[in-house]
Amino acid sequence: MIVFQSTQDKVLTALQSVAGIVERRHTLPVLANVLIRKMGAQVQLTTSDLEIQIRTQADLGGDDQAFATTVGARKLIDILKTLPADQRVSLESQQNKLILKGGKSKFTLQTLPAEDFPLVQESPSFGPVFSVPQKTLKSLLGQVSFAMAVHDIRYYLNGILFVAEGQKLSLVATDGHRLAFASADLDVDVPKQEVILPRKTVLELQRLLSDKEGAIEMQFASNQARFTFEGMEFVTKLVEGKFPDYNRVIPRNHHNILVLGRQPLLAALQRAAIMTSEKFKGVRLSLEPGVLRLAANNADQEEAVDELDIEYSGDPIEMGFNVTYLIDALGNMSQDMVRIELADSNSSALLTIPGNEHFKYVVMPMRI
Repeated sequence: MIVFQSTQDKVLTALQSVAGIVERRHTLPVLANVLIRKMGAQVQLTTSDLEIQIRTQADLGGDDQAFATTVGARKLIDILKTLPADQRVSLESQQNKLILKGGKSKFTLQTLPAEDFPLVQESPSFGPVFSVPQKTLKSLLGQVSFAMAVHDIRYYLNGILFVAEGQKLSLVATDGHRLAFASADLDVDVPKQEVILPRKTVLELQRLLSDKEGAIEMQFASNQARFTFEGMEFVTKLVEGKFPDYNRVIPRNHHNILVLGRQPLLAALQRAAIMTSEKFKGVRLSLEPGVLRLAANNADQEEAVDELDIEYSGDPIEMGFNVTYLIDALGNMSQDMVRIELADSNSSALLTIPGNEHFKYVVMPMRI
């Protein structure tokens, strides 16, 4: 039986869209596989890691019989990558094996039964559906994801807080040293919902989302989220736990304010970063009317000093920061100017975009 017959690029695109969560080594061997379910001309592809499940449908031709099996996802992708993009490829089922043919090449692949594939049990009580353009969500994720914690014992920090309320969707990430907040307006009113998406889910969504205007639909349950876009359905387990009150972290009344070019500041910080030590990424910022000085040094007694002319008439301030935290924030903005609000050398700094309430970045100072 011919499961599908199509061009290499069409098959590869469909497979790659679901294979990002597949791990080659897993305690359950079937989870290294993709579930292929044939329904008429439609082929449904599903992958899972027990916490995330991704499903897509593609019109790949083939026989009209119903059929289901699982086969190694990465191996299938690796084979397809070696074949020309415009080549016709076919996948045939023969005696518990799958035969992949392309040109004069033929590959025989081992399968595992479809009934052994553990589908994620979807929540029966998802909240209301709401949507934003794909490119809006992709942009929001890009503005905050760099501030997520990595392997923190406070597991609720290893992800992003989604808050939908009224006509606003807000995303927040923090690792305890910095916090990033970004928001966008919704077309509809939604009841307040707060969920924490796991880090792996966030990275996978960033990989899959495009810069198209097409909408992505979202639904949240108490322990799951569901995203639907471009013929794909993405279901993920949520992180349990209480996210810190981000509103208390964002400074309100810092009176020392400077507005300067984002690119010149980013370039100066990147130069200074070269002279910081691998372990201790400290940069010293000295602010006085008309000038911002940056300085960094390392254990070899090497030093970098830089100056930027600025418009500033506030208090003289000297404070230290992790240079990577500042570079991450500025590198993930696209605007020309950045606004920095400070109180004193011991208080956190607030970075925003002039005239834009939708993005806020807070970074704690460090002792240098």
